[in-house]
Amino acid sequence: MPRKDYQDRLEGLRADVLGMSDTVLERYRASLTALKDADEELAWEVIDGDAEVNEVYLDIEQECVDLIALQQPVAGDLRLIAASFKIITDLERIADLATNLGDYTLDAERLRFPEVDVQELGAFAADMVEESMRAYENEDAALCHAVAESDDELDALCEDASRRIVRGLMDARSDEGGEDVVRDAMRLLLTVRDLERVGDHAVNIAARTLYMVENDDELIW
Repeated sequence: MPRKDYQDRLEGLRADVLGMSDTVLERYRASLTALKDADEELAWEVIDGDAEVNEVYLDIEQECVDLIALQQPVAGDLRLIAASFKIITDLERIADLATNLGDYTLDAERLRFPEVDVQELGAFAADMVEESMRAYENEDAALCHAVAESDDELDALCEDASRRIVRGLMDARSDEGGEDVVRDAMRLLLTVRDLERVGDHAVNIAARTLYMVENDDELIW
């Protein structure tokens, strides 16, 4: 393969990964909107759209395999391909978490625990993913570290939210429908857990990007 074609494919790979991230973030934000508005139609759009994300993932995965097999890249090129391969895995899992939020929307019957701001947590996690992908696009090592530092704040917010849910569950009156309250509390705890995981995937993306840019595995865990 001529050198120019090879470089074009590398740039195309990066563009495809960024395009996948745009699609995943769009679906993730839609799942948050569905949850906020109890919009079952939008929730189904997110759930049904997961197959499309999986197809994109498989296409990019195959491109990574082909580039390695046909070109035997080394140094920076190899790190770009390897990082891209790992990043699309994290993006695919974020899409799966968006599907979970769609499922929670379909299951929800009423609003409980209003003191827990799921939208704030979800937006925080979305911003982390967006920043990690910006770091990948611009090869910004400093931004990788900033994303990792943001994760501590998200973890603290999620931990506080979980405590509020448990406290609310313990304080719930018996006449409020015990089984329903427990079920709603468990669903909300799962929601908070999934939002925290979105942040974890953002950190993974930042870690792989840092390795790609500086051959630095500090953030990989």
